[in-house]
Amino acid sequence: MYFADGHCDFLYGMVNEGYDLKRPVGRQSVSLQGLKKGGVKLQFFAAWIDVKHKRPYLQQFLSMADAYERMLADNPELVPLTPDFDPAGDGIATVLTIEGGEAIEGYEDVLRCAHRMGVRAMTLTWNTPNELAYPALGRSKRGLTFLGKRIVREMARIGMAVDVSHLNDAGIDDVLAEDVKVFASHSNARAVFDSPRSHRDEHIREIARRGGTVGVNFYYKQLTNERMAHISDIVRHAEHILEVGGQSCLAIGSDFDGMGQYPEGLSDPSQLPALAEAMQKAGIKGAALEDACWRNLMRFAKSLL
Repeated sequence: MYFADGHCDFLYGMVNEGYDLKRPVGRQSVSLQGLKKGGVKLQFFAAWIDVKHKRPYLQQFLSMADAYERMLADNPELVPLTPDFDPAGDGIATVLTIEGGEAIEGYEDVLRCAHRMGVRAMTLTWNTPNELAYPALGRSKRGLTFLGKRIVREMARIGMAVDVSHLNDAGIDDVLAEDVKVFASHSNARAVFDSPRSHRDEHIREIARRGGTVGVNFYYKQLTNERMAHISDIVRHAEHILEVGGQSCLAIGSDFDGMGQYPEGLSDPSQLPALAEAMQKAGIKGAALEDACWRNLMRFAKSLL
């Protein structure tokens, strides 16, 4: 079984904590060995913008974009995704994304430069309001700002996807009012567990209708009220997304290296087969399982090239 993962925060750790794909350190989750062992064939690498960091937002992005290029140079097994990428080969395809619209500092020309550098998707917010939009955790009822709508329209024009993970409901409504490619890299289903970071059924349904995917997230606070999450909690969200969005919608968005506590038995990419096994036991089988584990996200990613 192959896997495609729509979100990890390895690049932030590489820049700020000395993470290395070949020689894991500290709390690092994503490693070359783990990706290979787990059968990962597509990995999205996010440049997460830390609003509390001393470096300006654009400098943070550039530093992680540089880390991404150094990672590729040092690990020839990793290759930027191309339209003809074949998962049956030895390579692992990669996609660069931005987590936090602060990165472009409000400028459309910076957005275009990021796209030319290989960025294929961007969340408009993380967990704090910015000049583009409002986050899910703030529970604001305001939609996108005037500038946020302009940026989304420019993203649509150049072919960059809007990642609605972390965005509040009103902001998602505004994004869906535009003719733009849209997906949720690492989100869950609010109907299963009431977290503002998870999506309402009508949003899942519309993302699916437009060809996007919703990647189940492994962060315990978006899965359960318990102090420890389990693979079964992830499967419950997967089942619901599949039921609401259909077979072409469900995907994986682990958030590896973006949390301090992982679900039991699922702390790094090498353990992804355990998730597939649990999904199969729950009745997600055959083509539906393959679609969820890698085909859906691979299809969507290739549509951005």
